[in-house]
Amino acid sequence: MNAPRTRVQRRPVHGVLLLDKPYQLSSNQALQKAKWLLRAEKAGHTGTLDPLATGVLPLCFGAATKFSQLHLDANKTYEAVARLGVCTSTGDLEGEVVSTADVRPEMLTPERLAEVARQFTGWIDQVPPMYSALKKDGKALYEYAREGVEVAREARRVQILALNISEPLVNADCVAIKMVVTCSKGTYIRTLGEDIGRALGCGAHLTALRRLDTGGLDVAQCISLEALEALPEGERLRVLQPVDCLLHGHDRVTLQAQDAGRFLSGMRRRGPWPNSEAVAVYGAQPPALLGTATVLAGELIPGRLLSPPEIQQILIQSTP
Repeated sequence: MNAPRTRVQRRPVHGVLLLDKPYQLSSNQALQKAKWLLRAEKAGHTGTLDPLATGVLPLCFGAATKFSQLHLDANKTYEAVARLGVCTSTGDLEGEVVSTADVRPEMLTPERLAEVARQFTGWIDQVPPMYSALKKDGKALYEYAREGVEVAREARRVQILALNISEPLVNADCVAIKMVVTCSKGTYIRTLGEDIGRALGCGAHLTALRRLDTGGLDVAQCISLEALEALPEGERLRVLQPVDCLLHGHDRVTLQAQDAGRFLSGMRRRGPWPNSEAVAVYGAQPPALLGTATVLAGELIPGRLLSPPEIQQILIQSTP
């Protein structure tokens, strides 16, 4: 007879875990594992990474979940390897090979690679892949794809802010290129790899994908699940980034006690602040994040607000 499972005693946890997501683990699986290790009550992520992708996955706990949308919209940087001359049904290693082509030396000169990089830099139109979580009539596209059904998709406008294509990686088995891409939200790197392969005249599919940065949060700041689990339980909260790491690029406004209390109740405040669409608002005493706001014509207009219990819990959590 199996022993009864020990029930995990959950607790309020606030902050951001910058996780280096492992290969072949879904974003939700990674989130649930981290949530269990931290014994957190509330958690969410800032947008998924494919199971075959690794790299920066910010996991939000407690009050940080209120600002997770900001990183859904953030620019991101990826490093990807695309095998040339082989196309698959999914655009990556998971799919079946659907076509092959010779990779000729003239396709891969530095001049030709630079020309293709320029072609795909700036605003481009992308047709979302069938193997994606986008929905049609309430059903994910990948569900149609698994049934062998092709659904018409409209091209979407995305921005490639920077694209560097390395010299080809050649061995006895394959020819590949490495790409480093900085792009807007909604960009499919698998599709970009396929489109670049098509532009080179031989086709391609991704064999590796790693997210290096999202909204200023860098992979060098990340921790693995294995490293988190290896820490004594009492030290795990120390690896969390503060909630306001999600507010990178926000202007800062600090309010004194009376104004801070009124701001937290949803009231607008007046002050000598310049107009701004993105403001992080803090209380002066004790120093604490209160929430986000916009400033218009000298008025501080509340956005997403922390609750007084959340603020108190954050202050306690941050006490050495």
